[in-house]
Parts: sequence; C-alpha cells; structure tokens
Amino acid sequence: MKKMFLPLLVPTLLGVSACSPSNDTSVDDKKEMPSAESNFTTVYNAISDNDIREPLKVLASDEFEGRLPTTEGEKKTIDYLVNEFTQAGLKPGNGDSFLQKVELMEITADPDMTMTIGDNAFVYKEDMVASSKREVEEVTLQNSELVFVGYGVNAPEYDWNDYEGLDLTGKTAVILVNDPGFENPESGKFQGTTMTYYGRWSYKYEEASRQGAAGAIIIHETAPASYGWSVVANSWSGPQYGLVSKDKGASRVAVEGWLTLDAAKKVFNDAGLNFEEEKAKAMQGPYNKAMAIEASVTVKNTFKKSESNNVIATLPGSEFPDEHVIYTAHWDHLGKDDSKEGDQIYNGAHDNATGTAAILAMAKAYGQLTPVPKRSISFLVVTAEEQGLLGSKYYASNPVIPIEKTVANINMDAMNVLGKTKNVAVVGMGKSEMEDYLKAAATKQGRTLTQEDRPEAGYYYRSDHFSFAKQGVPALYAEGGNEPADEETAKYRKRMNVIVTGCYHQVCDEYRDDWDLSGIVQDTQMLFDVGVNVSNAQAWPTWNPASEFQRKH
Repeated sequence: MKKMFLPLLVPTLLGVSACSPSNDTSVDDKKEMPSAESNFTTVYNAISDNDIREPLKVLASDEFEGRLPTTEGEKKTIDYLVNEFTQAGLKPGNGDSFLQKVELMEITADPDMTMTIGDNAFVYKEDMVASSKREVEEVTLQNSELVFVGYGVNAPEYDWNDYEGLDLTGKTAVILVNDPGFENPESGKFQGTTMTYYGRWSYKYEEASRQGAAGAIIIHETAPASYGWSVVANSWSGPQYGLVSKDKGASRVAVEGWLTLDAAKKVFNDAGLNFEEEKAKAMQGPYNKAMAIEASVTVKNTFKKSESNNVIATLPGSEFPDEHVIYTAHWDHLGKDDSKEGDQIYNGAHDNATGTAAILAMAKAYGQLTPVPKRSISFLVVTAEEQGLLGSKYYASNPVIPIEKTVANINMDAMNVLGKTKNVAVVGMGKSEMEDYLKAAATKQGRTLTQEDRPEAGYYYRSDHFSFAKQGVPALYAEGGNEPADEETAKYRKRMNVIVTGCYHQVCDEYRDDWDLSGIVQDTQMLFDVGVNVSNAQAWPTWNPASEFQRKH
C-alpha cells in the first residue's frame, strides 16, 4: 500500500542449484560481469527519460480511469502492457499467454451505515469505516462487547500474546496500530521503531479472526500508521477486493473496521478508561482489558466474483532458462469516484504508474541486451496491490514459475520523481544478499546505500515483494533516497515536495510535465545492473541469517 522514496546490508549464497552451498567469497567473486562482447554499457546508458515518461503519461491519463481492477480501466491497461512487452521482444510468461487470471471477490459495503458504541453514533468515513469479508448480504454486530487487546499481537518468538486468557466469542477486539516497539524503542521490544509484520493492519484482522472474535476495530493514529485518516477513508470505502476463498469468508471476523483517534478517545472515556493510560500499559507488555461497553453496526454488502489479471512477460535465459529473476510492479490504483465533485479520477501517477513505466523501460533494455542473460528474466505486473497485495499474493500461491526456480525478486513501486540522489534508500535494510548486488550497482553511480527514512512505517511489508519474501525468495525493494545530487536538484525537490505532499491515494496524484524523472532513470539503470548480475552469477542470493525469511525450497 504505502510506499516512499527509499536503503541495506548482507548474508551468504546458494549455488546455481537452489539447495547447494556456496563458498565464503566476496560478491565480486560470485558475480559474472557482462563479457567483452556484451552491449551492456550501451543499453544501460540508453535507458532514458522518454522511455519512462511516455508510458507514465499514458498509464496515468484520465483515459485509463484510475486503473481499478475489473473495470474498463483495467482492460486498457492490460492491452497497453501486453503490446509494450510484445514490442520489446519478450515472450508470454504464462505458456502462450501474457496473462494470469486472478479470481477476486468484490465486496462493496453500503455507505449508509452508522456504528453505535455506548451512547455515541459514529459517522461512516468521518469517524469510522467498517466492512466485511464475508460473502453475505448483511452482517451485524449487535451489542458486541468491546475488549481492548493492546496491539493485538500473538508472537511466541517475542514472548508476547495480547490475547492470552481471552474468549472473544461474540466480542469485538479494539486494537492499536503498529507494534509495541514503535513508541517505546528503548524497551528493546520487537525491532524498536522498525515495524514488524505484527504492526500491519492485515495481520491484526487475521489474528483477531484466528482468536474467534466477532469484530476487529483498529484505532487510527497518523504517526504509527504512517498515513492520515483520509487514506483510511478512501482506501477502505467503495469496492473492496479479496481473493476468492473456499469458505466464503466465514473464517474472518464478521466486521473489520477503523476508528479515528478522537472517536476512540470518546469510547474509552465512556467506558471509564483513559486512552493514553491504557495505551501506555499496552506498550509495556502483553495486555488486554474488558471495556464494559458494547458496539453495534450493520454492514450491508453487495458482492460479486470477478476476474482480474496479472501480466507476465519473459526473456528466456541462455543457459538456465528454468531459473528466473522476477521484476515486479503493480499496475492498479483506486479508479474513480463518481460521487465526488470536480476531479473524480484517482490517476495514481506516482503510485504506481511510475513503477509500471519503469518496468516497461527495463523490459525494453533487456530486449536489446546481448548476450542474453544466463537465467531468464521475467516481468510480473500485478493487479490489486492497493487492496492488500492480492495480485502478488495470488501469484505466490499459484506461481507460474515454480518458487524453487525463482532466484530473486526486484520490486519497483512509487519511484522517485524528485530528481537524482546521492544515496539509495533500501527498504528492510540488512535482510538479504541482494543488497550486495545493489551496493555494487549503486557504487558505479557514485551512490551509497542508506536505511529507508521511516522503517517504523513497515514499508517492507507493504508492497508486492513481500509476497515473494513470505515464500522464501530473496526480495529487494530500493530506490532513490533523500540526498539530492546537487544544489539545483535540491531546489527542485523542495519546490516539488510542496506540490506532491499529501497526494498519496488522492485525486491529486497526477502526472506532471515538470516532473524531473532523472531519479527514476538512475534507479532503473541501477536495478537493471542488479538483475543482469544476479542472472549471470554463479550462485543464488540468500537471506541474511538474522532475517525472518529463509528459503522454504
């Protein structure tokens, strides 16, 4: 979901066969640089502003209607991507097709709803949002007792269980956003200010469901969430997509919701509790408390099964064609809202027409590269990222290329429109050996690797590479950092930041002719370099032993 302009460290390698050990040698020893006959440098230098600007303008245009899955905007997007990959000389990545069908369940909650908690009636989108993943026309929480469950975390490895001793049958869990380390970094709990997966909203709903709760409500706070209430109101209203499930959503809590901080404070006050005091207790250790106050809300759903598409294109490798390095980007955004006055289209220029345009530029470069890399290069442009990484999640569960033959993943999302930078920000710094390859490529550009600006926001768990990481595939997400390349760029950056700040998931996320795309060119060249070297290396990259991810195959 949320992405920023973003940095890293290192581990050990597997051999060309996924399970073979590697020698303890330097990265340079493990890499095979392009041969003397290679046109790598020519192709690298030819990646241009125009290669990115033209598809960016097209994808972010009003004609594509905000690229919402299953709409006319999707059809235009898919047709455009397939044509561009074909022009680049790539082959269909799924047998004889460029498409992978993704079965989605579209559920739209009627916005005419009110949530009553105690004596308070909270208004949809102003004070709260609520929805249901269950495929039924009407879901009701009726006088459901609220239970504050702190951060809603059950993490044995951290000796932390906010649900210990609870029976949540018929009850609704009230949950803090982020995880216990965020506002208590000196405690040594979790990973300090760096968010773990336990801090993600998706985890919190999943865990409340596993605990048997009837409902789950997350308290929104801008700093620990890393985005404002308007993002919640826009992203969690309107059509909501999930993957088709065998149990029709029955294993999920009946109602999933958010409350604004002001609304939550009213609820705690009415329950005879002080929100700040209860939050402070939750930060210190596993915590839960019955609130002796009840919630009621009815969610009326319309739902339909639909099909969207991932797009996959491949450049077959010359020596190990069954082994693949996969680049990812998501093509989708939020579509349009006919109820809005004025501009109704969420064009999604930065998020993520930039990454999709860059992946097309990357495909064009690989199509011109000689000799062809030893391993195959595949480009996976996924659907429904904005609805919870659904396209990449579906792919990871139904891979076209076997996971045990997937060497690495390189993700491209919300790329740098603020000009060239001296540094490269790596999301999830220190997780995998892919950072060695990144460091080598960045050094050629005179750049250094740094940690992402806000590791507390948990960006590593918020884009499509995470779906690969969960399957054990070393996954890299890195892009231009926060140090402008020169004084002129610094002035441009300051001016443009004023213009684009606040446009995440808003209708103002539109393409601008005055965007300086040199930073995207710089990062595309760098990630092209990374992919070429990984595809030609003697050994496979591995995870850092301290990472929470390791190969499963």
